[in-house]
Amino acid sequence: MVDEESFIQIFSQFFPLGDATNYAHYVFNTIKQKQTGKISFEDFLNILSKVSRGSVNEKIQWVFNLYDLNGDGLISKNEMVDVVTSIYEMLGRATQPVVEDSSAKEHVEKIFKMIDSNKDGVITIDELIQWCSRDESFLKSLETLDTVL
Repeated sequence: MVDEESFIQIFSQFFPLGDATNYAHYVFNTIKQKQTGKISFEDFLNILSKVSRGSVNEKIQWVFNLYDLNGDGLISKNEMVDVVTSIYEMLGRATQPVVEDSSAKEHVEKIFKMIDSNKDGVITIDELIQWCSRDESFLKSLETLDTVL
């Protein structure tokens, strides 16, 4: 069993040029068992299997859950900004050009214009699935997760 602090330390080793703390926290929360607050090796392998070899819908659901920070079934702009900012922090000095905080908000605005089809300010799983099915580059990026472990 791995607790969040240990998970963050392990995750951070893969991104030494940035701060992976926040992103690792979000990933941890999508995997952890609610009752124990920890990740078992079996849980980790199950989610890794879904992300790397699962169906497109399983991968999209995992991505959705990662961004739906409060678990209400909707992704708000603030939730997406938090996750995108954490990705920028994690990549750190590895990004070219260096990403600023305002870049995350601009990026999220562009994403919402593409995905939020009813313009209500939140993204549902159905909106994400519909957009993904129309976006070839996103579908290809999901396919790149199909790796042999």
